[in-house]
Amino acid sequence: MKVIKTKLPGVIIIEPKIFGDDRGFFFENFRSNQFSELGIDKPFVQDNVSRSARDVLRGLHHQTKHTQGKLVWVTRGKIFDAVVDIRKDYPTFGQWISSVLDDQDHRLIYVPPGLAHGFCVLSETADFSYKCTDYYDPASEITIAWNDPDIGINWPVKNPIISDKDSQGKRLKDIP
Repeated sequence: MKVIKTKLPGVIIIEPKIFGDDRGFFFENFRSNQFSELGIDKPFVQDNVSRSARDVLRGLHHQTKHTQGKLVWVTRGKIFDAVVDIRKDYPTFGQWISSVLDDQDHRLIYVPPGLAHGFCVLSETADFSYKCTDYYDPASEITIAWNDPDIGINWPVKNPIISDKDSQGKRLKDIP
């Protein structure tokens, strides 16, 4: 596997080694000892899968209690994935990175606790999978506005389809 460090401390992009032939392919998307060597040693306790249609944008989400580290990837389709550093004591506070994830190169992104995450779908549909280091806690979830001008993510969709919850996201500067 190839590990790509990003400008956000702890956020890494992982390119797995894929073994393929005319029958299909095989790769390991998680191996505990290899991830531990990368400093990802909190156990994953919950796996989630979502399916979304083209132009659906989900996020930017974070939990204030029970913060989650997430290992994210796409099993079908193609997405634009975005991670925002909302750790106020980090020099990268308010900065973001993005990567395209798809079912061709099978890249994964590790998002450590303390960062906000979101994605939008670039293909007709996409199946998005993620492992979490803590359980979902809706009472502590916050939503940061996907289009917060202070963050300035260059989303590749003109008219995203968003949930009511995501349409009420707050600007990062307004979150205590």
